Amino acid sequence: MLKYTGHPLVDVGAATILAMSRKKSLSDLTARDLDKMADFIEENYPRDPLRGAYGMAFTTNAWFNQPAFKSQPAKQKEYARRVLRGYLPDTPTLDEPCAFTGEPAVAIAFSDGSVPGRAFRQHVPMTTGEDVINFHPYGDAGLPVSGKVLLCLQAAPLGCAKCGGKLLAVHSDNTWLTEKFAAAFLQTNRKLIDLAREKGDTKLPGLGSAKTVLVKTFLAIEEARQRERAENKPSSVTAYYFSNSGQSNALDARNPPLEIYHLPLEIVGFLAEIVGARYRDEWRKIEQRAWQISKAELAARKNDKSKKSKARAAPTAAEDEQPQRNYLYEDLFRLPANAATFIRRYFLRIPARNAREDDPRRQYSLKNDAALVSWKLTQLFLERIVRMKSNRIERIRELGDQLATYVHEENDTRFFQRFYAEQKSYALIRNELIRVNHARLKRNQPPLIQFAPYIEIFEDVDENGKTDWRLARDLVLIRMIEKLYELRWIEQHADALPEPRVEEAEAEKASD
Repeated sequence: MLKYTGHPLVDVGAATILAMSRKKSLSDLTARDLDKMADFIEENYPRDPLRGAYGMAFTTNAWFNQPAFKSQPAKQKEYARRVLRGYLPDTPTLDEPCAFTGEPAVAIAFSDGSVPGRAFRQHVPMTTGEDVINFHPYGDAGLPVSGKVLLCLQAAPLGCAKCGGKLLAVHSDNTWLTEKFAAAFLQTNRKLIDLAREKGDTKLPGLGSAKTVLVKTFLAIEEARQRERAENKPSSVTAYYFSNSGQSNALDARNPPLEIYHLPLEIVGFLAEIVGARYRDEWRKIEQRAWQISKAELAARKNDKSKKSKARAAPTAAEDEQPQRNYLYEDLFRLPANAATFIRRYFLRIPARNAREDDPRRQYSLKNDAALVSWKLTQLFLERIVRMKSNRIERIRELGDQLATYVHEENDTRFFQRFYAEQKSYALIRNELIRVNHARLKRNQPPLIQFAPYIEIFEDVDENGKTDWRLARDLVLIRMIEKLYELRWIEQHADALPEPRVEEAEAEKASD
């Protein structure tokens, strides 16, 4: 009955119909399954909360929310039949093929319900209106669309997440992932529709920041897949955060009608591995400390400034007040370009001093978060995201072990403080390492730092021919801190630990 086309909205709609049918494959669908979706849409789109919510997908000129149809139910029903049931064999067709599938295009009524023709923005999101002839061959406006594709497009919002004033559609070349996202969003939307109607609300609740919803949903899908031991086909994911509203200014960068978020294969693979049994516990501790601080918690902190920050669990759909974003999730979309900052922030726990008040990264510190520093997570990140050479990773680990042993045995707090805190001078870092070697030579001990490993760690160039001594130092520190924490040196020297560094070079703003 249906097939995937490669167009994200058509495919998401087809996957949503599949989820509604509870069948395994599009090839299993029948006309009854299409009828079921058409019936659901015809019954629910003209009612709150969908009547207003899905205007963002089809404008206020759609068949289900046109003001003119309030007093003309028969006319609305006829228009709905043309839009939703064009797959029926008795539907009039145009003398041209569908732009998406090549099947015969159906004759759709215009907004007044009288003239058959092509599809426009009230039928196909983010296309042009009826009077706009630009960008169409020969000025012949609109799109020829088959009845099956038209139903898929009408069903697509149910397989999207409502985030703010837009919809989030998730698509992948792996159709299994497209189907899982559509099914997850459909299930959530149906619960939210029922909840809104029980409360008498006219608006469909939003799920939070689009990037956070995307990553959170993917992680849930991947965890379920691993529990079921289903086959894994590594694939990239692309999400379309869109609105069809004519009020959005396409030239306004703060509110574009379409934003595209891409999770490439490397990041998807990293996330799939990070939720596995080997890394799950360490990852979740970092993940929980990255949720936006709620207004209630901010108020409590102001009333009790001495109260220590505690890890917060991820929000659930039943909570009245949810954190809107997880900053760890959001920063994944800056990778791999922002890998060095990501490592400092989440694996080394360097605070973001210029962040907003509700940003938990303002409170990161070695004193409170030493238990979260994990070389195991860092190594996976270096291998999967940074693509660092395995020899260099091993050299960094060995040096971190050696320096941790030295600091613990000699109780050299001064070295640890300087090695941790320095931001501007590579020469100072180098001199501190030389001082450690000199101290050992005076005791007739072999030097810790050899020439070849030092060059490989601090002077090795990346794929762009550049070196980053700060990143190398941070990686050595991560291993050092983990080992010193295991040796309880961190606990015993809490008062001597350096204050959190202020990163002048990355005075970053809070995520949008």
